[in-house]
Amino acid sequence: MPVVPPAVPAPDPGPDAGAVWHYGDPLGEQRAAAHDAVWVDRSHRAVLTLTGKDRQSWLHNISSQHVSALPDGAVTENLSLDLQGRVEDHWIQTELDGVTYLDTEPWRAEPLLTYLRKMVFWAEVTVEPADLAVLSLLGPALDGTPVLTALGLDSLPAELSAVALPGGGFVRRMPSETTELALVVPREHVGDWTNRLTAAGVQPAGVWTYEAQRVAAQRPRLGVDTDERTIPHEVGWIGTAVHLDKGCYRGQETVARVHNLGKPPRMLVLLHLDGGSEQRPATGDPVTAGGRTVGRIGTVVDHVDEGPIALALLKRGLPVDTELVTGGEAAVPAAIDPDSMPPEDSAGAGRLAVERLRRGAG
Repeated sequence: MPVVPPAVPAPDPGPDAGAVWHYGDPLGEQRAAAHDAVWVDRSHRAVLTLTGKDRQSWLHNISSQHVSALPDGAVTENLSLDLQGRVEDHWIQTELDGVTYLDTEPWRAEPLLTYLRKMVFWAEVTVEPADLAVLSLLGPALDGTPVLTALGLDSLPAELSAVALPGGGFVRRMPSETTELALVVPREHVGDWTNRLTAAGVQPAGVWTYEAQRVAAQRPRLGVDTDERTIPHEVGWIGTAVHLDKGCYRGQETVARVHNLGKPPRMLVLLHLDGGSEQRPATGDPVTAGGRTVGRIGTVVDHVDEGPIALALLKRGLPVDTELVTGGEAAVPAAIDPDSMPPEDSAGAGRLAVERLRRGAG
């Protein structure tokens, strides 16, 4: 049986409490994810299932993504918004063999389950928690023969698609600069899967590795990189988790208004933190410029190549060369990564129409 090094638990309190933070060599685990292949146990995530003939049309009407006729094997991101268009829930959605699977942050499992059940009314839909676990696989070696054999597959699925696994569960592939898979498998079989993957040469890695890759790719995380005021436009969820050409749903008016007339008040950027400082800011710490608060810190992580980095929600329009400071009692200098800046705002159709009317009135 393959030997897995002793595990170091993730910080508690924290969004990954109960998971493995690393196995003794966090930067080496990141290097393996970049050049070889690793598995990360993310089984603290929650999984819900939707069954019933109305599940797709019903979910389409209460969420931000176009999911009324997802084909078998399709994978997408989706959101639930409040009446003001602010993000309440984010999940990864998989359609397979007549079941819709939603996996989300562990702390949102019960609220999301309660909300969905409350919205069923007369639809033929059943919403249940599922005893399924998520294992994430990262790295360019995942399409090699040993891994494919361990998975029982001839080839990896295409991006944003899923296929059933022998013995239960499924594997899906997410968009990534390298290869990223998720195995969603019965929780009782997690040990069997990790042993099988380790025997195939896939190394164990903690969630530190997953988080470092996610932050470097500028992918936001609910409740960490978002707050109670976040709208989808601020964090890059338009298109990936919000479909702009679908019918009415809760929060849709705000989505359309910001898209057509306004500009989102904040932007998600990657910050490089002062590597000489022993201090690290914490999620929720303010980001200041010249003594004035201009944003908040989200995920903070040490990256094997980039050093200490963080995601931050900053006031939109802030110049990229603005000198920033963050942290609590200890000030930590920070700089915006220029490549993470959103494209310059272009006027939507509604704003162009208003400007034309104003020019005509003048």
